Amino acid sequence: MSAMSSMDTLTAYQNISNVTGEMAAAARAGQWDRLTVLERHYSALVSRLAAAKPARLTNDMLRQKIELIHKILADDAEIRSYTEPWLDRVQSLLGNAGMERRLRRAYDQEPGGA
Repeated sequence: MSAMSSMDTLTAYQNISNVTGEMAAAARAGQWDRLTVLERHYSALVSRLAAAKPARLTNDMLRQKIELIHKILADDAEIRSYTEPWLDRVQSLLGNAGMERRLRRAYDQEPGGA
């Protein structure tokens, strides 16, 4: 486990916040490919932060960290507000396609079926 300085820690949270802001903008614009690329970058940043030994923060730095976490969570909620309906539509389409396949198989296997 590598150690991060307190400034490195705040910078890491700021970088994550910047990326979630970009992710929210991409979701808002329906730029799903860009959102996917940004999500990979976000995951790498979070993994790096999670793997580091926690740094001691001053009260002011702790306040900044909390503000960044609140912004990250707000961005996440906004991203989900765009992606969840889209995912529901995709799942519905896939479910309908699966049902259609099952029906075709069932009727194709019936005697006298086409």
